[in-house]
Amino acid sequence: MPEEKQNHIIQAIRSYGKGLLGFIRKRVKSDADAEDILQDVWYQLAAVVNAEQIEQTGAWLYKVAANKIIDKSRKKTEELFDLAPTEDDDDDSPDFRAILMTEGTTPETEYIRSLFWEQLFYALDELPAEQRQVFIWQELDGVSFNEIAERTGENVQTLVSRKRYAVLHLRKRLKQLYEDIKEY
Repeated sequence: MPEEKQNHIIQAIRSYGKGLLGFIRKRVKSDADAEDILQDVWYQLAAVVNAEQIEQTGAWLYKVAANKIIDKSRKKTEELFDLAPTEDDDDDSPDFRAILMTEGTTPETEYIRSLFWEQLFYALDELPAEQRQVFIWQELDGVSFNEIAERTGENVQTLVSRKRYAVLHLRKRLKQLYEDIKEY
């Protein structure tokens, strides 16, 4: 890498590093996620600086960070599909992947996504506290069953069973929403 480009990267890190990390931290759940995203931003900056000149480095960095945050949230949404049917389930189980993972962002898709999340949280509120907590920790927060077992003192198999009951309830509860959306 030529020295001029290397100096540009070092200057960008000095100028924008703290502010960019703060920007990311406000929008993700953990410091580890924020640091991972920031590292991805710096990596992308290094790759782009070698290929082309960036006119407004600050604006570019914040845009890349925002895109990385969105990508991480989409990935989390993709991972949420323990609600999706498996081979062991009947064919009537709703599969929200096709609806929620559409590429386009239109007012309709945003409305459907917000409706899904709203109904999901209503359905979660109907669960016994132990099932709800295991589902939230495992699916939404990405905590492993082993970590949950350490936190609660419960057996891993008990936690798996609680989550399974939660998933079955959520599938049943969200089935009508799925049917309504599919008709739309």
